[in-house]
Amino acid sequence: MHQTSFLQDLAIVMSVAALATIIFRQLHQPVVLGYIIAGVVIGPHTPPFAMIADEHAIETLAELGIIFLMFALGLEFSLRQLKQVGATAFIGASLEILLMILAGYGLGRFFGWNQMDSIFLGAILSISSTTIIVKALEGLGKTREHFARLIFGILIVEDILAILMIALLSGFARTGELQAQAAGVTILSLGSFLGTLLVAGLIIVPRLLNYVARFKSDEMLLITVVGLCFGISLVTVKLGYSVALGAFLVGAIIAEARQIYKIESLMHPVRDLFSAVFFVSIGMLIDPVLLAKYALPIFAITVVVLVGKVFSCSLGTFVAGNDMRTSLRVGMGLAQIGEFSFIIAALGLSLNVTSDFLYPIAVAVSSLTTLSTPYLIKSSDTLVGWFDRVAPKPLLQAIDAYSARVGSLGSQGAAVERKLFGKLGAQIALNLLIVAGIFAAAVFVQRRILVWWTEFPGGEDGSKAATWLAALLVSFPLLVAVWRKLEAVAMLVAETSVGLGKPGSRESGLQAVITSTIHLAGTCLLVLLVAFLSSTLLPSRNVLLLTLVIMIISGVLLYRSSVKLYSRAQSALRDTFDQPADPPVLQETPSLPPLLREARLETVEVQPGAEAAGKMIAELKLRTQTGASIVGVERDNTSIVNPAPDEELASGDQILLIGSEDQLRAARELLCGSKMKN
Repeated sequence: MHQTSFLQDLAIVMSVAALATIIFRQLHQPVVLGYIIAGVVIGPHTPPFAMIADEHAIETLAELGIIFLMFALGLEFSLRQLKQVGATAFIGASLEILLMILAGYGLGRFFGWNQMDSIFLGAILSISSTTIIVKALEGLGKTREHFARLIFGILIVEDILAILMIALLSGFARTGELQAQAAGVTILSLGSFLGTLLVAGLIIVPRLLNYVARFKSDEMLLITVVGLCFGISLVTVKLGYSVALGAFLVGAIIAEARQIYKIESLMHPVRDLFSAVFFVSIGMLIDPVLLAKYALPIFAITVVVLVGKVFSCSLGTFVAGNDMRTSLRVGMGLAQIGEFSFIIAALGLSLNVTSDFLYPIAVAVSSLTTLSTPYLIKSSDTLVGWFDRVAPKPLLQAIDAYSARVGSLGSQGAAVERKLFGKLGAQIALNLLIVAGIFAAAVFVQRRILVWWTEFPGGEDGSKAATWLAALLVSFPLLVAVWRKLEAVAMLVAETSVGLGKPGSRESGLQAVITSTIHLAGTCLLVLLVAFLSSTLLPSRNVLLLTLVIMIISGVLLYRSSVKLYSRAQSALRDTFDQPADPPVLQETPSLPPLLREARLETVEVQPGAEAAGKMIAELKLRTQTGASIVGVERDNTSIVNPAPDEELASGDQILLIGSEDQLRAARELLCGSKMKN
């Protein structure tokens, strides 16, 4: 009976989703709006009766939609691109969150809500919806534009900051004050997880996919990729972080593999299937009665979200050195709230510190701002054009001058010493974060080892000694690398502060003293850090001394091999970033003319009333009749590269052809209205 009920629910969801796709495509409207409206129609709040029997099953499928959406975003947004927009993403996300928290708090107090409701309202309004924005940009064909990549970067920083915000709100709700210690622990654990995942993933995953690709099996490659996606997403959730963050990170790691184009083509249908269920489930949350009951607060909060996010995100992007056009497009793309807002609202309810009305209001505001998102993105160019026309010329000149000035700072580069300091500092920080992650994992294992193995040798003392020794041995190559890099930093500081001196000179002696002092201080700090990380794993004194002796002997024996192992890991990371991606996988289309030297490219528009309009490429038999081939289609600002044989042409399509001059002439006549040959 349960299976029949689930199949019925799934059939209803997919049927209304298909109907919404057809209708909204015909109306030239974003499909995501159709999914949401379809969810309202079949939702439990719409009379005469609820059409979905088991909402929890649909919610589970919607979770898969979030995972696949974020995973697909990670595939398109590699770590190289995240690095390029890092400064803008951090500045934009930080400024947006700060201003929106203040705006939400002020609005809550204006409505007469208590302090805790107002604080949680500010937090709810501060985080934009990653999944909704990704789908809206995909529907408009703008995911690869520069402003879209800035939006993606800001969203990822927002998700990371949202995790910290949730930890702070949990402590504040219980004690009434912010706990710096809890925030510090959260930052350290999150940084350790991200560093460990990225480094290990970049070393292991591309090589695993290279091995799988040797079998030339799409099925094997797809199953491997999906397994990696679910596995790392599960680990992320188990550690208390967002499933969206884990799915995005594994996607970004896989994006560095050579098979990225093939993987993207395999994942797109899977992503589209489950994302449809996700957006239908969002629509099912909308209660029309609730919209009427809290109409005024919902309307006011929606206006604050739209105006506040456009302003704050545009301002943050502009401050980071981007031009006004790009900044406004970023701001108008981020003007909504979504999944993290629901999590924050649910947190307040679970802790019994917020009123019951806050969660449904958050859902209603999210729904309304979601409906507006595609239209805001589409109208961003119009707003930019209007601003260029009405703004005073001196203001526009000042804006352009600021953008050019700030934007040029990154290209000018810093001094050599500054670059070296930054590089060494980043490497040391990353290594220490991974070390912290290793010790955290050791603590996790130690607390469960006696449950798994009740007769572990030495009992609790033995388990602590074994896990501590294992953590030290695993992290030893990283600790050696940090120690060596601290020496390099010390030498760089000495040279920068004293200057170059001849061997035996006073400057040379002073450099040696500074180098030794800084290196010794860094070594002491490193030892203290390891001692702090080891505090919960230390066994009794006698066992501790024995373990230390074993570690010292192992360290002496493993020093050289540890240096070599670390060097190989660095080389593996460089190889991952340096290896070129395989070219995009071409669909099965007729082969190009053999004499490529005679080939030319030409764009032809399908005229209204032409016999080619409404026919699939395969039906035209263009290659057979003319010798030319279609290599691209431009439609409604969307580019279709190497279209499939079942792609249907429409009036107004811009067709990119390749062939010789005679072949192109024949193809042009066929596409522009000549009678088709049967």
